[in-house]
Amino acid sequence: MTDSLRGKRVFITGSLQGIGLGIATVFARHGVDLVLHGLGDAALIASAEAKVTRAGAGRVESHNTDLRDSTATEDLVAKLLAGGPIDILVNNAGIQHTATLSEMPREKWNDIIAVNLSSYFDTMRLILPQMAASGFGRVINIASVHGLVGSAAKGPYVAAKHGVVGLTKVAALEYANVGSRDSGGVTVNAICPGWVETSLIEPQIQVRVDKFNGDRLAGIADLLSEKEPSRRMSSPDEIGELALWLCSKAAHNITGTAIPVDGGWTAQ
Repeated sequence: MTDSLRGKRVFITGSLQGIGLGIATVFARHGVDLVLHGLGDAALIASAEAKVTRAGAGRVESHNTDLRDSTATEDLVAKLLAGGPIDILVNNAGIQHTATLSEMPREKWNDIIAVNLSSYFDTMRLILPQMAASGFGRVINIASVHGLVGSAAKGPYVAAKHGVVGLTKVAALEYANVGSRDSGGVTVNAICPGWVETSLIEPQIQVRVDKFNGDRLAGIADLLSEKEPSRRMSSPDEIGELALWLCSKAAHNITGTAIPVDGGWTAQ
């Protein structure tokens, strides 16, 4: 794995923190060149770059663009491709807003669809042709368990993530016969995480931990009890390890899949 990916160029959207940074850190351990991306200040960018550099990344560059703006995405991808091919694309950027359908602001629908679905379309349509030309490419779309099931008060998020799963299948079919076993081919897959332990959900965890007098494991189990049978969260690194394996040549015939990492949530 290390030899096959060393020097590959990996572009990960939404990778300055959370799941995206976890994925970037896993790839960094294998000597890839990383293109980080997100909306963040100089301190956040510097922290993310330092973390992946310590982990072993080769060249590291960061870009700060708003994925709601398709023209800005086109300009960014053109700039990236002018500097060399993108071998691996991880679409991870996402935003959330919870409200019932009748109370969901229309602008929140627009924003969530733009970032969580349309930006994935933009990056794939712009980068996949270059992958096809080389005979190797990997697209990993970070969808969600909500790309497979619904939840109340998450209308635009669920719609976007279901859309990501469908878009993944279409792109996989269109590029399925590109390349060979030797070149590695071009594959497009989705990962559908359930609960992942990041700083973004720490306030929800802490409420449950307090309920159980400081017992973190008991608090997490209580938080997950309604949805996730394992009552265990995944870590960002674990999502990264799955993404990494999907980029191996051994995974050349795995394409168009939506892989749940959800402790049995969608098995119910």
